[in-house]
Amino acid sequence: MSEKWRSMSAAALGRGIGAGEICPVDLTEAFLDAITAHPYRDRIYARTMKQQALDTAAAARGRAKLGLRRGVLDGVPVSWKDLFDTAGVATESGSLLLKGRTPLHDAEVVSRLTGAGLPPLGKTHLTELAFSGLGLNPVTQTPPNIHDPESVPGGSSSGAAASVAWGLAPLAIGSDTGGSVRVPAAWNDLVGLKTTAGRVSLRGAVPLAPRFDTVGPLARTVEDAALAFGLLDATPAPDLRGATLDGTRLLVLETVALDGVHPAPAKGFESAVARFAKAGARIDHAAVPAVAEAMDLAGILFAAECYGIWGEAIEAQPDVMFAPVRDRFRSGAAHLAHEYIKAWRRLEELRVQWQAAVSGYDAVLIPSVATVPQKIDDLLADLAFFAAENLMTLRNTRIGNLMGLCALTLPTGVPSTGISLMAGAGQEARLLRLGAAAEGALGV
Repeated sequence: MSEKWRSMSAAALGRGIGAGEICPVDLTEAFLDAITAHPYRDRIYARTMKQQALDTAAAARGRAKLGLRRGVLDGVPVSWKDLFDTAGVATESGSLLLKGRTPLHDAEVVSRLTGAGLPPLGKTHLTELAFSGLGLNPVTQTPPNIHDPESVPGGSSSGAAASVAWGLAPLAIGSDTGGSVRVPAAWNDLVGLKTTAGRVSLRGAVPLAPRFDTVGPLARTVEDAALAFGLLDATPAPDLRGATLDGTRLLVLETVALDGVHPAPAKGFESAVARFAKAGARIDHAAVPAVAEAMDLAGILFAAECYGIWGEAIEAQPDVMFAPVRDRFRSGAAHLAHEYIKAWRRLEELRVQWQAAVSGYDAVLIPSVATVPQKIDDLLADLAFFAAENLMTLRNTRIGNLMGLCALTLPTGVPSTGISLMAGAGQEARLLRLGAAAEGALGV
């Protein structure tokens, strides 16, 4: 039975606990044992949290016996990206700059989920300080892509995606600043939710660019993502019952997002859009010029803030970093303060233009990622190739961050490809309902 648990959705496991068919302690032990025995465990988990997980599971078992469960996911284990603080357990954000950093308190979202009864399996690897979309980290570990362990998994929530895809966690929590939940979710055939910036607490999360940083789940199903979102947000989980695409209006964004898309993601995207139309959605295509201008501002907006946060620490120990990531941080030093402020003011105007252009639609559709996972060795052998692939990988996902949106990526059925549905700020509940209907139409 424990092998079957590893491929089940988090919600299905939770319902099994509620029905008395699954013991939370047995479930947690099964995942901890699977991690220990797995050939890629050290590439996926930076460290496990066995005692904390078992203690939380034991409490969940007691509540289940008394009929006092705290929710559907009470007793269902979760993995944590290694940038969320965990009391007494190292949180190093994939960087030697933070080696041995051990916080005294849990991040607020960790407290929320542990308090809801989710045993913390451990901390998953990520790209250095979460500043790369490929998932490549030669300084610590590069997690394996589910379709090819020698290819990158997507980042920066690389280990988070791998933990779910390889059956070493039923649910993972990651972060997304420019695509760091959606890229690894898409490349590992998972569901990934980017929440609205400022919606879910970042207290106790190692920062990258706080004006863009967000917290979100990586999961097997939209239902799992919705349940996790409710816990992260400390609000009731969105009700997905009766969700339908029939009569919805969806816009395929033609600006930037479709340029140079590789054959596999193009095929997956086109097939998914066709299935949405078959399910009753009205599909329109349009350009939104504000997107192109916003993309031109991305360099200063992201890099300046990231270097403002990390520049001093980086320059104190520059040699411990992977050079392309370090140099990407350093690019932020070239921008002047008035240029950064001017760019943000212009972005706020472009966000208004975006909203006016898409206000009549239920969601905007794009290929989640325009490219496909590359071989680890090829990226390490050619750093210019690494830089180009990283920018292309994050290009589409950045649209959601720049426009201040929430976004959901779903697997298309073509391996390592996803389709993203983007909605306005704060519209996660509506987006997740739409995503549940889309998931049904995709049938994957």
